[in-house]
Amino acid sequence: MNLLDWQSWVHDTSWIWGGHEGLIPRAVVGVAGGAYVGRMAIRKRALTRSGAAAAAVMGACYTTFGGVLWFATLLMFFVTSSMLSRWKKHHRSKQAAEQNYEKKGARDAGQVWANGGVGLLLCIVHAAWPSPYWLAAFVGVMAAVNADTWATEVGALSRQRPRSILTGKRVATGTSGGVTMLGSGAAAAGAFVIGLTAACLAAVPGYQQAGGYAVSFGLLAGIGTLAGVAGAFIDSYLGATIQAMFRCSVCGSETERMSHCGQATAPVRGWAWMNNDRVNMLASVAAGAVAWGLSLLIHIN
Repeated sequence: MNLLDWQSWVHDTSWIWGGHEGLIPRAVVGVAGGAYVGRMAIRKRALTRSGAAAAAVMGACYTTFGGVLWFATLLMFFVTSSMLSRWKKHHRSKQAAEQNYEKKGARDAGQVWANGGVGLLLCIVHAAWPSPYWLAAFVGVMAAVNADTWATEVGALSRQRPRSILTGKRVATGTSGGVTMLGSGAAAAGAFVIGLTAACLAAVPGYQQAGGYAVSFGLLAGIGTLAGVAGAFIDSYLGATIQAMFRCSVCGSETERMSHCGQATAPVRGWAWMNNDRVNMLASVAAGAVAWGLSLLIHIN
């Protein structure tokens, strides 16, 4: 690669949106951008060191193989979910709910891969076999993880106790499989934000000049919203059925933790290996399948 090649890429920014020609400069931008995001996340206490390292690698890969649309959609999820977490960090209702969560506070590498790993796989597949249906599936995946995060963060603030998605009976705040009207509304908003973000980016001329698809703005946003909401409810269903849950022998709470109140907890339901990260990943896969199916059904492009 000579100097003239770099000068042409500086003046023609279509390479940043995708395609094989700009792979190397996108990789450079991706590594630098991923490292910066990871560093800022540690400073803001949004990610642990392992989480920041995973996010840096993931961001670099998204930028290299996908371009701006894919990375910016991922970044929108991370920024909005982190802002919500910080906004309600000291709220009593949220603190009470988090006592039963397996993990709380800054996200670790496991959570980062659970939320962004499926999308990264779709990004790589799309780079090898470009198709608007892979893009739609990706938007559905990211809409689902954003919807679930928004529902968890905002739903914990509901003045009413959640209801079990299985029985409709009231359950304790923070119980896996519990849903509220407030949380459901937040899930829809979170899914819409991701769908709208991807649709706006797909409408940018630079994306189409780089070989992107002339996808329908409304359809992509709508598919993202529908698939995201579906994914959030699937997550709640899996949380109420197969996620491993335990009982604290001290306070009697049902929790995701293997220890609570300083004592080991006893398993009460679910599959022993099915923790919250794996539930999130399964739900995102399901949401991606929903988005992929919808895009095929209505011919997104």
